[in-house]
Amino acid sequence: MNMSVLTLQEYEFEKQFNENEAIQWMQENWKKSFLFSALYAAFIFGGRHLMNKRAKFELRKPLVLWSLTLAVFSIFGALRTGAYMVYILMTKGLKQSVCDQSFYNGPVSKFWAYAFVLSKAPELGDTIFIILRKQKLIFLHWYHHITVLLYSWYSYKDMVAGGGWFMTMNYGVHAVMYSYYALRAAGFRVSRKFAMFITLSQITQMLMGCVINYLVFYWMQQDQCHSHFQNIFWSSLMYLSYLVLFCHFFFEAYIGKMRKTTKAE
Repeated sequence: MNMSVLTLQEYEFEKQFNENEAIQWMQENWKKSFLFSALYAAFIFGGRHLMNKRAKFELRKPLVLWSLTLAVFSIFGALRTGAYMVYILMTKGLKQSVCDQSFYNGPVSKFWAYAFVLSKAPELGDTIFIILRKQKLIFLHWYHHITVLLYSWYSYKDMVAGGGWFMTMNYGVHAVMYSYYALRAAGFRVSRKFAMFITLSQITQMLMGCVINYLVFYWMQQDQCHSHFQNIFWSSLMYLSYLVLFCHFFFEAYIGKMRKTTKAE
């Protein structure tokens, strides 16, 4: 089966999805992401305070279900958007894959683009399990959740260039990451190398995000990319900060511990 046929085969829910209504809704409501972020931050600090004097909850089965649901969602999202992006790359080239707005209204990708931005609100639920199970909550975790939510809702309404790359990469990384979380929550022993691979994938994603932002900015000067400087600025700042934080996390979680283990021996 060739790529064009694969890409054009739509499921009924993808056919019926009205991206114009979705974009209009986001244009009118995107600022609600600030409210969700504020409530999320309040829950973090309030929840940690309440849990200080309480015994932790186990929540293993709900966590398995939660992680598995997000894993399946991300896998389908990665496959559908990935097929579309590969098709655009193979038939129209890199510039078209970065600059064209067809990702937001393409026959397959339009549904998954909207599903992606909406999913960033319920994904905040990851932190509920960390708080209630009294696990370590690092800055990278909640900072990443808040900024991705804000940027995704802010950008979708303008159908900015680069969105296809950003969303497809995130779907792909999350497909692996949530599958790993589901396995761990279910009690399976998973190699530490798998966790290292996920973090390296996230670092690669952030590097690619910086590259895509540069390409959007470069081609925008030639009036070939639909974006604006403010969006590129915030996106670049976001991806650069992620890059630094994920690199720091990788060093602390893996390289630093390996050195300590070596010294102990």
